[in-house]
Amino acid sequence: MRVLMAMLLAGVALSGTSLPSFAQQATVEKAALTKVVIAPPRSDLARIIKAGLQKAYYEADKDTRAYAQAQKLYFFYGARGFEPLWLTPGVGSAISFSDNAEKILDVFKAAELEGFRPSDYLTADLDPAAAGSDPTKLAALETAFSQAAVRYAQDAYGGRITPTAVSANFVIAPKRIDEAATLLELAAADDPGQVLLGIGPKNPEFMRLKTVLAKFYDGSVQVEQITIPDGKTLKLGMDDERVPVLRQRLGVAAPEIPEGATDAQVDITYDQALADAITAFQSEMGLTADGVMGPATVAALNGGGNVGKDDIIANMERWRWEPEDFGDFNVQVNIPEFTLWIKRDGETVHTTRVVVGTPKNQTPIFSDMIRHIVVNPYWNVPPSIAAGEIKPHLIANPNYLATQNMEMLSGGKVINAAAIDWTVTNINNYSVRQKPGPGNALGKVKFLFPNSHNIYLHDTPSKSLFSRAFRAYSHGCVRVMNPLEFAGALVATNPALSQASLEGLFGDKEKWVNMNNHVPVHLMYFTLRVDENGTVRSYGDVYGHNKKLIELLNAE
Repeated sequence: MRVLMAMLLAGVALSGTSLPSFAQQATVEKAALTKVVIAPPRSDLARIIKAGLQKAYYEADKDTRAYAQAQKLYFFYGARGFEPLWLTPGVGSAISFSDNAEKILDVFKAAELEGFRPSDYLTADLDPAAAGSDPTKLAALETAFSQAAVRYAQDAYGGRITPTAVSANFVIAPKRIDEAATLLELAAADDPGQVLLGIGPKNPEFMRLKTVLAKFYDGSVQVEQITIPDGKTLKLGMDDERVPVLRQRLGVAAPEIPEGATDAQVDITYDQALADAITAFQSEMGLTADGVMGPATVAALNGGGNVGKDDIIANMERWRWEPEDFGDFNVQVNIPEFTLWIKRDGETVHTTRVVVGTPKNQTPIFSDMIRHIVVNPYWNVPPSIAAGEIKPHLIANPNYLATQNMEMLSGGKVINAAAIDWTVTNINNYSVRQKPGPGNALGKVKFLFPNSHNIYLHDTPSKSLFSRAFRAYSHGCVRVMNPLEFAGALVATNPALSQASLEGLFGDKEKWVNMNNHVPVHLMYFTLRVDENGTVRSYGDVYGHNKKLIELLNAE
């Protein structure tokens, strides 16, 4: 669109060319031929607009997006004699914005309520007084207004920041509007301001975040700015310099000073009152309610106590990156929350804890379709693990694979790994897999949504990590706490399958089960969630994505 608008202005140089005064007819190639009447321009401003649009249309290559965009705009403006969309005669010879343009300007002025910056749209070149009656300047004003409207629409639809600018682990294609169609829809609407406001996500959580943001701006939300520093894990009876701040954060009164004790001795003790307050906070936030203040609890305390508009805006931005349609029946995994849900028609029908990738081996953020369930799966060892972890063990013990119920393959055939000198051999010339069995790293079942990252959901024989509040310990895949219950809930839309039928396949042979009805799965990254009651829940920024996005959003 910006290129097209630039070409419109470039057409100013052609405005002196003699243009025909009779109406033109254009034939649009569709399923049926439609004639579009191009009315002649009747003013200098209309002639300038026509010249620019004509140049963009005629010079674009057919069968390209630029050609289609230029054609739509040329035909639309042509039908109205190339008169401007957003300008109208004012007092005397002055030109002002039309009523519809004013409605869009009102949206620009309130852009903060959508998580945007009004200055991104209310730019200096949107000034009718500066244009005066000069046709060239008025054409530039018309163009600038259209650019601002389209920019707002694009920001509302797909966000201001490209997902990969935050991290390559956001495997999300930028969502793009049809710029010409959007501009034409705005022009045809009785209230184009409402059209712009209706472009953003319809997800209930996005709308609730938007409501919370509005409360920040009207002053009805008071934000507590108390931060708990990082430090050692605190248990009952331990002394720590952070205790006074922690009491302030949780509203716990300091105990009375026993006779003979100093203020410092008592004040820094992690006592029962604090442990009880932490337990209550952990329970409210869905953390392990053990009264122990570890890293996840500190992160939740800081998030919950310091939620500001930047956090809300960043989470709103990420909702704009998500698909418009999650599917009536879908799986959602929120990485910072370490939790999985199955949703049917927006209602949760199953939930369980998960373990996600470490900050070093991050779980990517993307959407796909669960297509297969594999019972008694092989674990195909990733090359990075084979080189970094398996090879050193093989050098120390040539029979290491046998002790781990693993085998090595070359060309799809099992070979004897003990016969190879691993001090001089590249292990990634081969493949390593762990056979089905009780100690298999994937447990009894895995859930496949084939993707280039080799990421999937799976069982695990290591159950202890699920009891922890902080659960970022995997190599990138998502470990499911109750995989068989999850499997039973997952196949609800596949009548031929059930939890019992899957359990009936248990054994020592890998079994693939194809799901006739694929299920959408969404791996997401939200550090703020707002429930139906308006309660804001904050989760740790485990990969730093939220901090990075805030920096990008606030950059000039």
